[in-house]
Amino acid sequence: MQLSGKWDAGELEWQEGEAPELLNDPGRPDKPEFVLPADVNKRKMGKEEGRAALIHALAHIELTAVNLALDSVYRYRDMPKEYYADWVQCAKEESTHFLALRSRLREMGYDYGYFTAHNELWNTAVDTADDMLDRMGIVHRVFEARALDVVPKTIKKFDNLGDQKMVKILTMIANEEIGHVSSGTRWFHHRCAEKGVDPDSTFIELLWKYMKGPLKGPFNHEIRLKAGFTQKELAMMEGMSDVAKG
Repeated sequence: MQLSGKWDAGELEWQEGEAPELLNDPGRPDKPEFVLPADVNKRKMGKEEGRAALIHALAHIELTAVNLALDSVYRYRDMPKEYYADWVQCAKEESTHFLALRSRLREMGYDYGYFTAHNELWNTAVDTADDMLDRMGIVHRVFEARALDVVPKTIKKFDNLGDQKMVKILTMIANEEIGHVSSGTRWFHHRCAEKGVDPDSTFIELLWKYMKGPLKGPFNHEIRLKAGFTQKELAMMEGMSDVAKG
């Protein structure tokens, strides 16, 4: 929050700086304990502890997203000022999401760090650190864009349980994630234009390179189109499954 305030006040220098270091581990609390994805706490909606585990997982994603946005500010140099403005704003909104989810956890008698978590999202950021095109394509247009597909369904689950506080929080997250994915799309297309490559086919190439196969659908076409995906791109994503089967 303080950083975004300094940015808005014009107090931060964005045009020069020392070469970035490869920060394999961002600053974070001592907990949660990291485990393999298959070993995280169960998130069954039928029990309060399971719901808390789900909220904890969402909070962990949002805190990681703060680090991802700020790493994109720090790592990639010589970009237009609008690039840095986008990711500072993203970091501010992701921190708001984390604090809201943590507050809900505390109301339920838990806190961030109570459950286990995995570190796959940040590991992907490390894997893509050397190329901004790859970072924008994979981190923001694959992992962050997944929220466009799953959060609306999660909202319905909490609504059915009568948890209107979570409905309100998740609705805020769903609306703002469209902007975050749009920023990823905007700067992915910017770098594709600089390299003179087709963004649609380049994105599919990145999926084969990093994801090793098709993404799991179904995809929320309406919201993904709002976030900058094209009809052709979505058709190519869904067509990957046929290629993999063939």
